[in-house]
Amino acid sequence: MGDLVRTLIPYEEFDYQVLLGALKEYAHPRDRITTLLRKGAIIRVKKGLYIFGDDARKQPFSREILANLIYGPSYISLEYALQYYGMIPERVESVTSVTVGRSRKFSTPVGQFTYRMIPMAAFRTGVDQVTTGDGRSFLIAVPEKALVDKLRSDRLSVQSQKGLQAWLFDDLRIEPAVIREMDSRRLEDYAGRYRSRKIHLLNRLVRRLGQHGGVNAHA
Repeated sequence: MGDLVRTLIPYEEFDYQVLLGALKEYAHPRDRITTLLRKGAIIRVKKGLYIFGDDARKQPFSREILANLIYGPSYISLEYALQYYGMIPERVESVTSVTVGRSRKFSTPVGQFTYRMIPMAAFRTGVDQVTTGDGRSFLIAVPEKALVDKLRSDRLSVQSQKGLQAWLFDDLRIEPAVIREMDSRRLEDYAGRYRSRKIHLLNRLVRRLGQHGGVNAHA
Protein backbone atom coordinates (compact mmCIF):
# COMPACT_ATOMS: atom_id res chain seq x y z
CA MET A 1 0.00 0.00 0.00
CA GLY A 2 3.03 2.25 0.26
CA ASP A 3 4.88 3.40 3.32
CA LEU A 4 3.75 6.99 2.82
CA VAL A 5 0.12 6.30 3.70
CA ARG A 6 1.11 4.34 6.80
CA THR A 7 3.49 7.15 7.80
CA LEU A 8 0.87 9.84 7.34
CA ILE A 9 -1.68 7.95 9.46
CA PRO A 10 0.07 7.25 12.77
CA TYR A 11 -2.85 5.52 14.51
CA GLU A 12 -4.58 2.24 13.80
CA GLU A 13 -8.09 3.73 13.76
CA PHE A 14 -8.92 6.56 11.37
CA ASP A 15 -11.84 8.15 9.55
CA TYR A 16 -12.55 8.90 5.90
CA GLN A 17 -11.23 12.46 5.97
CA VAL A 18 -7.90 11.35 7.45
CA LEU A 19 -7.65 8.65 4.79
CA LEU A 20 -8.40 11.13 1.99
CA GLY A 21 -5.74 13.46 3.36
CA ALA A 22 -3.15 10.69 3.29
CA LEU A 23 -4.07 9.90 -0.33
CA LYS A 24 -4.19 13.46 -1.63
CA GLU A 25 -1.17 12.87 -3.89
CA TYR A 26 -3.13 10.28 -5.86
CA ALA A 27 -5.13 11.44 -8.88
CA HIS A 28 -8.10 9.27 -7.91
CA PRO A 29 -8.02 8.74 -4.11
CA ARG A 30 -11.42 7.06 -3.96
CA ASP A 31 -10.30 4.43 -6.44
CA ARG A 32 -7.21 3.93 -4.30
CA ILE A 33 -9.39 3.40 -1.22
CA THR A 34 -11.34 0.74 -3.10
CA THR A 35 -8.08 -1.00 -3.96
CA LEU A 36 -6.81 -0.84 -0.39
CA LEU A 37 -10.06 -2.34 0.88
CA ARG A 38 -9.99 -5.12 -1.70
CA LYS A 39 -6.42 -6.05 -0.80
CA GLY A 40 -7.17 -6.00 2.93
CA ALA A 41 -4.62 -3.24 3.54
CA ILE A 42 -7.37 -1.34 5.33
CA ILE A 43 -10.61 -2.65 6.85
CA ARG A 44 -13.88 -0.73 6.93
CA VAL A 45 -15.31 -0.98 10.45
CA LYS A 46 -18.37 1.01 9.40
CA LYS A 47 -19.04 3.68 6.80
CA GLY A 48 -16.35 6.35 7.19
CA LEU A 49 -14.32 4.51 9.86
CA TYR A 50 -11.33 2.25 9.19
CA ILE A 51 -8.44 0.36 10.70
CA PHE A 52 -5.28 -0.97 9.06
CA GLY A 53 -5.17 -4.61 8.01
CA ASP A 54 -2.91 -7.16 9.69
CA ASP A 55 0.10 -6.65 7.43
CA ALA A 56 0.15 -2.85 7.83
CA ARG A 57 -0.70 -2.75 11.51
CA LYS A 58 1.99 -1.44 13.86
CA GLN A 59 0.15 -2.26 17.08
CA PRO A 60 -3.22 -3.68 18.16
CA PHE A 61 -6.16 -1.44 17.39
CA SER A 62 -8.32 -0.26 20.29
CA ARG A 63 -11.88 -1.55 20.43
CA GLU A 64 -12.51 1.00 23.18
CA ILE A 65 -11.57 3.91 20.92
CA LEU A 66 -13.62 2.40 18.10
CA ALA A 67 -16.63 2.11 20.41
CA ASN A 68 -16.50 5.86 21.07
CA LEU A 69 -16.23 6.57 17.32
CA ILE A 70 -18.78 4.16 15.86
CA TYR A 71 -21.83 5.81 17.44
CA GLY A 72 -22.11 8.88 19.56
CA PRO A 73 -22.28 10.67 21.74
CA SER A 74 -21.46 7.61 23.80
CA TYR A 75 -19.11 6.13 26.34
CA ILE A 76 -18.32 2.55 27.37
CA SER A 77 -20.37 1.19 30.26
CA LEU A 78 -22.47 -1.82 31.30
CA GLU A 79 -20.95 -5.32 31.04
CA TYR A 80 -17.83 -4.36 29.11
CA ALA A 81 -16.88 -1.69 31.63
CA LEU A 82 -17.50 -4.09 34.52
CA GLN A 83 -15.15 -6.56 32.84
CA TYR A 84 -12.62 -3.79 32.10
CA TYR A 85 -12.42 -3.00 35.83
CA GLY A 86 -12.17 -6.68 36.77
CA MET A 87 -15.49 -6.57 38.62
CA ILE A 88 -17.02 -9.59 36.87
CA PRO A 89 -15.21 -12.82 35.91
CA GLU A 90 -16.88 -13.45 32.55
CA ARG A 91 -15.29 -12.36 29.29
CA VAL A 92 -17.60 -9.92 27.49
CA GLU A 93 -17.42 -10.17 23.71
CA SER A 94 -19.57 -7.18 22.75
CA VAL A 95 -18.26 -3.71 23.60
CA THR A 96 -21.19 -2.16 25.47
CA SER A 97 -21.79 1.58 25.71
CA VAL A 98 -24.47 4.06 26.74
CA THR A 99 -25.78 6.90 24.64
CA VAL A 100 -28.49 9.55 24.56
CA GLY A 101 -29.37 8.45 21.04
CA ARG A 102 -31.44 5.44 20.07
CA SER A 103 -30.28 2.05 21.30
CA ARG A 104 -28.26 0.43 18.50
CA LYS A 105 -26.21 -2.65 17.71
CA PHE A 106 -23.40 -2.79 15.16
CA SER A 107 -21.89 -6.04 13.87
CA THR A 108 -18.51 -5.21 12.36
CA PRO A 109 -15.47 -7.09 11.03
CA VAL A 110 -13.80 -6.45 14.41
CA GLY A 111 -16.67 -7.48 16.67
CA GLN A 112 -20.01 -6.35 17.97
CA PHE A 113 -20.70 -2.95 19.52
CA THR A 114 -23.95 -2.26 21.39
CA TYR A 115 -25.35 1.03 22.65
CA ARG A 116 -28.09 1.43 25.24
CA MET A 117 -30.04 4.67 25.49
CA ILE A 118 -30.13 6.41 28.89
CA PRO A 119 -31.58 9.78 29.96
CA MET A 120 -29.46 12.87 29.37
CA ALA A 121 -29.37 13.62 33.11
CA ALA A 122 -27.76 10.23 33.76
CA PHE A 123 -25.49 10.45 30.71
CA ARG A 124 -23.81 13.64 31.88
CA THR A 125 -22.12 12.15 34.92
CA GLY A 126 -19.87 9.29 36.00
CA VAL A 127 -17.46 9.31 33.06
CA ASP A 128 -13.70 8.83 33.09
CA GLN A 129 -11.22 9.57 30.31
CA VAL A 130 -8.60 6.85 29.97
CA THR A 131 -5.37 7.69 28.16
CA THR A 132 -3.83 4.93 26.08
CA GLY A 133 -0.12 4.19 25.76
CA ASP A 134 0.19 6.28 22.59
CA GLY A 135 -1.40 9.35 24.14
CA ARG A 136 -4.94 8.96 22.82
CA SER A 137 -7.96 8.47 25.05
CA PHE A 138 -11.42 6.95 25.28
CA LEU A 139 -14.41 7.57 27.52
CA ILE A 140 -15.65 4.93 29.95
CA ALA A 141 -18.06 4.96 32.89
CA VAL A 142 -16.55 4.88 36.37
CA PRO A 143 -17.22 1.56 38.17
CA GLU A 144 -20.27 2.82 40.11
CA LYS A 145 -21.86 4.23 36.95
CA ALA A 146 -21.20 1.06 34.95
CA LEU A 147 -22.93 -1.01 37.64
CA VAL A 148 -25.85 1.40 37.88
CA ASP A 149 -26.31 1.35 34.09
CA LYS A 150 -26.28 -2.45 34.20
CA LEU A 151 -28.80 -2.53 37.07
CA ARG A 152 -31.16 -0.31 35.13
CA SER A 153 -30.70 -2.07 31.79
CA ASP A 154 -31.42 -5.52 33.28
CA ARG A 155 -34.86 -4.25 34.41
CA LEU A 156 -34.70 -6.26 37.60
CA SER A 157 -37.73 -6.32 39.82
CA VAL A 158 -35.80 -6.44 43.10
CA GLN A 159 -37.71 -5.35 46.19
CA SER A 160 -35.13 -5.94 48.91
CA GLN A 161 -31.42 -5.87 49.64
CA LYS A 162 -31.51 -9.67 49.79
CA GLY A 163 -32.73 -9.84 46.19
CA LEU A 164 -30.19 -7.23 45.13
CA GLN A 165 -27.39 -9.20 46.81
CA ALA A 166 -28.43 -12.33 44.89
CA TRP A 167 -28.13 -10.40 41.62
CA LEU A 168 -24.77 -8.88 42.53
CA PHE A 169 -23.05 -11.84 44.15
CA ASP A 170 -24.72 -14.86 42.49
CA ASP A 171 -25.72 -13.65 39.03
CA LEU A 172 -22.92 -11.16 38.28
CA ARG A 173 -20.45 -12.83 40.69
CA ILE A 174 -19.08 -9.52 41.92
CA GLU A 175 -16.98 -9.81 45.07
CA PRO A 176 -18.63 -8.25 48.16
CA ALA A 177 -15.47 -6.23 48.82
CA VAL A 178 -15.93 -4.47 45.47
CA ILE A 179 -19.44 -3.38 46.42
CA ARG A 180 -18.35 -2.38 49.91
CA GLU A 181 -15.71 -0.01 48.51
CA MET A 182 -18.06 1.86 46.16
CA ASP A 183 -18.63 5.59 46.56
CA SER A 184 -22.02 6.11 48.19
CA ARG A 185 -22.12 9.76 47.18
CA ARG A 186 -21.86 8.84 43.53
CA LEU A 187 -24.62 6.26 43.85
CA GLU A 188 -26.88 8.79 45.56
CA ASP A 189 -26.31 11.21 42.69
CA TYR A 190 -27.05 8.54 40.05
CA ALA A 191 -30.21 7.44 41.87
CA GLY A 192 -31.51 11.00 41.68
CA ARG A 193 -30.62 11.37 38.02
CA TYR A 194 -32.24 8.06 37.11
CA ARG A 195 -35.07 8.56 39.61
CA SER A 196 -34.55 4.93 40.50
CA ARG A 197 -35.64 3.11 43.63
CA LYS A 198 -33.33 0.21 42.76
CA ILE A 199 -30.28 2.47 42.74
CA HIS A 200 -31.31 3.92 46.12
CA LEU A 201 -31.53 0.32 47.32
CA LEU A 202 -28.04 -0.36 46.00
CA ASN A 203 -26.73 2.71 47.78
CA ARG A 204 -28.22 1.56 51.09
CA LEU A 205 -26.60 -1.85 50.60
CA VAL A 206 -23.21 -0.25 49.92
CA ARG A 207 -23.46 1.86 53.08
CA ARG A 208 -24.54 -1.12 55.18
CA LEU A 209 -21.72 -3.30 53.89
CA GLY A 210 -19.28 -0.49 54.54
CA GLN A 211 -20.47 -0.24 58.13
CA HIS A 212 -20.70 -3.95 58.93
CA GLY A 213 -18.51 -5.65 56.34
CA GLY A 214 -20.91 -8.53 55.81
CA VAL A 215 -23.41 -9.67 53.19
CA ASN A 216 -25.91 -11.63 55.22
CA ALA A 217 -27.67 -8.97 57.26
CA HIS A 218 -31.44 -8.74 56.73
CA ALA A 219 -32.76 -6.16 54.25
